[in-house]
Amino acid sequence: MNNVLLDHFFPPKEPFSPPLRLRPNKLAPPLTTDEIAAALSKCSPTSAPGPDGIPYSTWKQVNKINPSILLNILGPLVLLGYHRASLKGSNGVVLDKLGKPSYESPSSFRIIVLIRIISKVLERIIAARVLAAARIRGLLHPNQCGSLPGLSTYDACLTLTNDVRTLQRLRLKVSSPFLDIKAGFDNVDNKTLARILREGGIPPYLVSWALSFLGERSCTLVFQEAPGTPAPLNVSAPQGSPISLLLFLLYIAPLHFGIPRGLMIPYVDDFALTVASLSYRGNIRRLQDLFDRLERKASCLGVSFSVAKTELIHWRTPSQRHSPKCVSPIQIKGEMFHPSNSIRWLGYWFTPALDPAAHLSRRLALAQGAFALIRRLSPPGAGLPLYLCHRLATWLIAPILLYGADLFTHSVGTTTRLDTFWRKVQRWTTNCFSATPTGILSVESCLPPVSLLIPHRQRLAALRVVCPPPSLNPVAARLHPSFPSLSVHRAPDSSRAITRGLSSVYLPLNWKTPRPVPPIRNHLPVDAVAHRTIPFTLGLSRMPMINSDLVCPTPVLPPQSLMDSTYSALKKRVRETLLEEWASLFPTPEY
Repeated sequence: MNNVLLDHFFPPKEPFSPPLRLRPNKLAPPLTTDEIAAALSKCSPTSAPGPDGIPYSTWKQVNKINPSILLNILGPLVLLGYHRASLKGSNGVVLDKLGKPSYESPSSFRIIVLIRIISKVLERIIAARVLAAARIRGLLHPNQCGSLPGLSTYDACLTLTNDVRTLQRLRLKVSSPFLDIKAGFDNVDNKTLARILREGGIPPYLVSWALSFLGERSCTLVFQEAPGTPAPLNVSAPQGSPISLLLFLLYIAPLHFGIPRGLMIPYVDDFALTVASLSYRGNIRRLQDLFDRLERKASCLGVSFSVAKTELIHWRTPSQRHSPKCVSPIQIKGEMFHPSNSIRWLGYWFTPALDPAAHLSRRLALAQGAFALIRRLSPPGAGLPLYLCHRLATWLIAPILLYGADLFTHSVGTTTRLDTFWRKVQRWTTNCFSATPTGILSVESCLPPVSLLIPHRQRLAALRVVCPPPSLNPVAARLHPSFPSLSVHRAPDSSRAITRGLSSVYLPLNWKTPRPVPPIRNHLPVDAVAHRTIPFTLGLSRMPMINSDLVCPTPVLPPQSLMDSTYSALKKRVRETLLEEWASLFPTPEY
């Protein structure tokens, strides 16, 4: 079984031999204690250790007592552009996939790769240097939202919905297929990666280290009755490594290209293509040409797209809900894909009309399932202490229930359903009777109602949208030009410019214009998000810029400490608003 799992998850590849002679690179900046401390600060002390069994907490304590130890161990490896073979060993913990009818196939298992912690520290340092070099040279696509600091699935989905609504303002038909690269990490060719890095201008010592890191690796599978012997591997991008995702993003960077009256949004190996024309059939023709172009680029890199995971959606406006739906399919690799009524992308559920009920009803069902499992831990009058029940409600149930609440606008009916379920969680947390008044229940459980948590999360998401550098965040790059940002950069592929000259009904509102009553005109999604920050920006001429240290080259800005403190003050205002609304809605009872 050991060999079967190894052949399935780590298929044999042509071995890559590192250079036989090592020479110090005079242009390589020496490793510093600040880089080591920064890499250790981003590591979780509860992360599982690798084959040596030394956790992060031990290395943090070692570096705190004597910083020169790690500096002397890792410094020469940086100068030589070399990764020692003793650091390349890993453990592969084999886990069963739940719900499989049979476990006779290797595909019924998954492997969690555990790398040595000291190797991860060096990988984080190299990843930070490679990312800075890639930012300077523009090697990463500006819409890439996956596995990069300061970006998340929310940014990708908000960018998608904003451009869809923008193109619909022009009375165009909009369509989007969702593609997935098949076994992307397993198909990275080391020689092609080295060529891409060299042609992109990555320093030679970083290229040498990356090639040394990818070659001559070994893994020991861990499962019941496993032999426990290390097996040599010739993998492309090892799992569990802090730098593997970045190397993969640089490898697939040649796949990206601009789309007139459209958009490409990649999230690691997931691609969303959006096009607009006067008809859905015109969109199908455009999408088939774009996919052929994308497939040719992918074949040059040795990767391909998974046909089974391809999905298509034809977007519709709310006014089109009574008109006939378009059923035009798209043909990809000889297979026909019909448009879906709902799709799941990056954890968000989308419908053609962008109806939030499709997503929120599924999140409610997931939260109800999780609550049914954990409430067995604490039956009424027994079980876990109340403070542990509060932690489970805050850290487990609330994230499941409210995932995506910052993207979608909730209706009154949906919010009522969520609040009804949340009151059950509050009663379980406090062991209160069913007849306990709602106001007392909310105060005693220390859990704000969902009707207040949703706007709170939306305000925090709005701050995170308007404060990052527009050159690194595709959502911030789509803000209105008049928004008081410290950067004037705006996305060149944004469709906002083509909305000029529309009639007053279709022309998007300015970001700071209140929504009219009745709502004949609306904001674009990004402008509606920015509008939520108006009550908290009083007294500020410009919004602070967080993560400005990621911009290469660094622009002339106020001190980073000043901007960080301003951003913290804005978040504090948001929290105070939540407490004020909570106190006004459910005042503390007089006992």
